[in-house]
Amino acid sequence: MAINSRMSENILIIGAGGHAKVLLNALQLSSVNVLGLTDSDPTKHGSSILGCPVLGDDTMIDAYDLTDVRLIIGIGSIETGSARQDAFERFQANGFTFSNCVHPSASVAPDVKLAPGSQVMAGVIIQPGCVIGMNSIINTRTSVDHDCQIGDHAHIAPGAVLAGTVTVADHAQIGIGASIIQGVHIGEAAMIAAGATVIRDVPARTRVGGTPAQAF
Repeated sequence: MAINSRMSENILIIGAGGHAKVLLNALQLSSVNVLGLTDSDPTKHGSSILGCPVLGDDTMIDAYDLTDVRLIIGIGSIETGSARQDAFERFQANGFTFSNCVHPSASVAPDVKLAPGSQVMAGVIIQPGCVIGMNSIINTRTSVDHDCQIGDHAHIAPGAVLAGTVTVADHAQIGIGASIIQGVHIGEAAMIAAGATVIRDVPARTRVGGTPAQAF
């Protein structure tokens, strides 16, 4: 399993909301050293989350040596996740590297490829042959079966089920509890509503919902 987090590295989490709290918990359970969190909301500065300090806004990250820290995006994925993607690309361009976060309760097959910044949350199952793209979230109790391809900046929401050989393109969003049958292709920036059952390909930038899923 290609995970680039190391037990000895120092981590900064960008964002101090709900998703950041879940990531922080996973990292603490894995004994990863988290230096702190950043957030654009000044009312959070000086507070703490699960005993970890909110250090300031994102500008303070530039004070760190590139070789001393790795980053994790703690911004949740809302709609197309532009704030999350923007932060990832901005700091990547500045030379920072990103760690994966894999909750210790997740079951990830040894040959799964996790690109930098990908996040695998509690109770997730990822079967052999899968590829998870950069800065993507595989959220709580999601099931991803064999040979699925998940693109960059995608979000698979809690409880979603992907059968084998499903492709989820960049920026796509799969809603809570959605089910995708085998071999289906979800296009770039498509959005699958919560609880939908997807039995055919979904074009790029299309929203679908229902059982079977229809565009809306």
